[in-house]
Amino acid sequence: MSNKAIRFAEHLEQAVVAGKGVEPITAIDPEITIEEAYQVQLVNIDKQLKLGKRIVGKKIGLTSLAMQQLLKVDQPDYGHLLDDMVVENGGTIPFSRVLQPRVEAEIAFVLKRDLVGPRVTALEVLMATDYVLPALEIVDSRVADWKIKLQDTIADNASSGLYVLGGKPVRPADIDLPLVGSVLYKNGEIMNTGVGAAALGDPAVCVAWLANKLFEFGITLKAGEVILSGALSAAVNAKPGDHFSARLGHLGEVSVIFEG
Repeated sequence: MSNKAIRFAEHLEQAVVAGKGVEPITAIDPEITIEEAYQVQLVNIDKQLKLGKRIVGKKIGLTSLAMQQLLKVDQPDYGHLLDDMVVENGGTIPFSRVLQPRVEAEIAFVLKRDLVGPRVTALEVLMATDYVLPALEIVDSRVADWKIKLQDTIADNASSGLYVLGGKPVRPADIDLPLVGSVLYKNGEIMNTGVGAAALGDPAVCVAWLANKLFEFGITLKAGEVILSGALSAAVNAKPGDHFSARLGHLGEVSVIFEG
């Protein structure tokens, strides 16, 4: 890894150590490239692996047109899911584990066989998927006040935080994923609604994009991995004491509480 990648990885890690966000990488180095940002991400992932953590899946971000337009990009991004990021359905998250969390409703894919780019199709994704589940992703940012550009969120493991899987396993063949509706609740109040088609038209297309993008880095999606396929509606800010739940058509409910 380059000295730049190591330096910026340490910069982001300081947010975790200090418990508060740091200056955006793009403010320090406006010329940092997307490829360099992924190298920063990998430095910190490698560091976590050396501490004994395991990669259990991936997450896809920026799958909605609205978010892509906001960050002035024309492609999603991805991050790694580690084994200590998963929270039990209905569980409680100590607020000390997060910095500035936001919650999204998503469809999670669990693979039954590997997906190897660079020409994976949505149909191949469905054939390689064991089942899908409703999920809550708790996105978080090590960058102060979420003042991020694409390179900032990529370097920061695609703003990954935690995630919750719920509902009941459903085979992809038994459901029309683009038509799956979602309702996200905060403290019993509806925050927003969404549909599977909000994620690049079809969540399976998102997973295919991921498999093909990872090929550029020599990475393969593995059987057993969890893939968070992208938000179905806007992320909602979370504060201590908040209770979030999401209901997804045919997939059931998933929920989590932030410690008050």
